Amino acid sequence: MEKIKKLFQTNDSRRGSLSLTMTAAVIGIVILFNLIVGLIPQKARQIDISDTNIYEISSKSQKLAKNLKDNVTLYVLAEKDQTDDRIRTFLNKYASMSGKIKVEWIDPVLHPSALTKYNVEENTIVVSSKKTNRTTSVSFDDILVSSASYYDTSSSASQFDGDGQLTSAINYVTSTKEYKAYYTSGHGETALSSEITNLLTKSRISTEELLLLTKSSIPSDCDLLIINGATSDLTDGEIKLLSNYMKKGGKVVTLLAQTSKSMKNLYGLLEDYGMKVASGYIADTERCYQGNYYYLIPNLSVSGDMASGLSSSSVLMVNAKGMTTTDPVRDSITTETFMTTSDNGYAVTEKNQTQGTYVLGATSTETVTVKNSNGKKVKEDARLTVFGSSMLIDEQVTSSFSSLENLTLFTNAVTENLDDADNISISPKSLEVTYNTIAHPGPFSILVIFVIPLSLVIGGFIVWFKRRRR
Repeated sequence: MEKIKKLFQTNDSRRGSLSLTMTAAVIGIVILFNLIVGLIPQKARQIDISDTNIYEISSKSQKLAKNLKDNVTLYVLAEKDQTDDRIRTFLNKYASMSGKIKVEWIDPVLHPSALTKYNVEENTIVVSSKKTNRTTSVSFDDILVSSASYYDTSSSASQFDGDGQLTSAINYVTSTKEYKAYYTSGHGETALSSEITNLLTKSRISTEELLLLTKSSIPSDCDLLIINGATSDLTDGEIKLLSNYMKKGGKVVTLLAQTSKSMKNLYGLLEDYGMKVASGYIADTERCYQGNYYYLIPNLSVSGDMASGLSSSSVLMVNAKGMTTTDPVRDSITTETFMTTSDNGYAVTEKNQTQGTYVLGATSTETVTVKNSNGKKVKEDARLTVFGSSMLIDEQVTSSFSSLENLTLFTNAVTENLDDADNISISPKSLEVTYNTIAHPGPFSILVIFVIPLSLVIGGFIVWFKRRRR
């Protein structure tokens, strides 16, 4: 016994005891730390360190989750261990936003009847609300969007649309009101791109083509009429049709196109509502993209629903028509501008360059009295929203500049026309590497690109030279 006691009194034994004690203390601290972290809500524990912030949840989704009154269940019909980590991570973070959102994994291998019950294939998220008895589904392929290679048939995920797809699905199952938007044809208009129609669908707005020339009136189920870049003028009869539609509380969004043809009738209708289209195209020597005066970066003055989701106000207008406000045909019409050039804007024609501040986006409203389906007189707000360029939503522009908020501004303008409709459209996040460019080159660009780096090099050389001489 005495020998064992002496054994623990040696220097080596004391050092060993100290090491053992410190190890036990560290293990205890780690265990305690894990217990504390486990008590923190999951949304606070998860930090998005992905290159493209694919796990970042938009303010629109957060607002929707906060305002949920009824429970929504996300049934994930997939083998959990085989599911892409990005989808699993995002589902966990998304559901942590609200106690009203539940995620339930169903293994289709163990429970094949679930696929029949929901009439879907495996690797699908079924979103359901018992309150409204509405159900919709989101495929994993809609979340991890793949693009085929130009040279072969292989494909890889190029976009992540978890935020947009899930928020749209929850909005659908918790709401009962849906809307219908028609887009005109027959005047050289550009059909709405799939990108636009997908965004509108996310806000419960379906779209359909409308050939105005064959109609005697605007369809009764038309909640909104879109004229996207008409390059030839509307007829007198079509203008009368539009005018009657507006006088009954109709909503119209029109995007002006680059055209050499006379647009007397269409521009005349805009002037009736207080917006006079200037001759030529608009250049801006102050707010333009990398010295191209016809690539405009407008001043935005939006608020309320029109400002929803706009963080950087980075909007690009190409080959735009400009407008000036004028007295409308009726005193009951009011016009508000939300997008303009700087003071150094120019309306450029072959002969003249007229300087001024030009309107690139404006909305005219008029409160009118109409009869509803019950024959009762009610007041409705007719709205005419005009954008100076149809290139605002052109796919070539929006896909070339990933940081632009063109689509957000457009969908805000659309949903602002519709009662009880919110722009919950969220664009997919690119999984590709993006590079920043400076939108307004000038003294700042020279400072960042040349002056600062050169100053650092010279300063470093001076410090090195002085130390070398010591």
